[in-house]
Amino acid sequence: MLRVRRKIRLETERMTLRLPAHGDFRTWANLRFDNADFLMKWEPTWADDHLTRKAFTNRVYWAQRSSTAGTALPLFLERREDGALLGAITLDNIRRGPAQCGTLGYWVGEQYARQGYMGEAIAAMVHYSFERLDLSRLEAACLPENKASRGLLERSGFKYEGVAQAYLQIDGRWRTHVLYSALRMDRRGRTHVG
Repeated sequence: MLRVRRKIRLETERMTLRLPAHGDFRTWANLRFDNADFLMKWEPTWADDHLTRKAFTNRVYWAQRSSTAGTALPLFLERREDGALLGAITLDNIRRGPAQCGTLGYWVGEQYARQGYMGEAIAAMVHYSFERLDLSRLEAACLPENKASRGLLERSGFKYEGVAQAYLQIDGRWRTHVLYSALRMDRRGRTHVG
């Protein structure tokens, strides 16, 4: 199994994608709090302690453990010009063996939306997933009415695959999602049958 280094950093044109650190708590909590109305309609219901230091500390430890174990890669989006935290992107549920697959999720503060930041982050994560982690498939899901996320996935090379009924609990309700995937081009339809 390929293991991910704890100090991983992906560089895009304008950002550094990196693991969260304990010192990010206040910036992260403020960004999430200030954007709660924008984010909560697209996310699972926040726990009562979502914005607490203890919950964030647990998140940081989970990020370190899962990236080291190669089961997930949760990265913060930090703008290089001023160090601003913009949001996060996570490659989760990494499955090895015959699947070689992972699930992509992301969020960004409303003030940073529609400026190309998440497109850069997705491109970096797709490249890293296929070239460094040796994955063959990335999956993503979003609410059907989330036109911004659907357009972003399609512009990022993800293809629509269908609908999953009652896929995730979002904002307290089981919600249907549309499913997308990106496939590593050199492995489409190939087998290793001798």
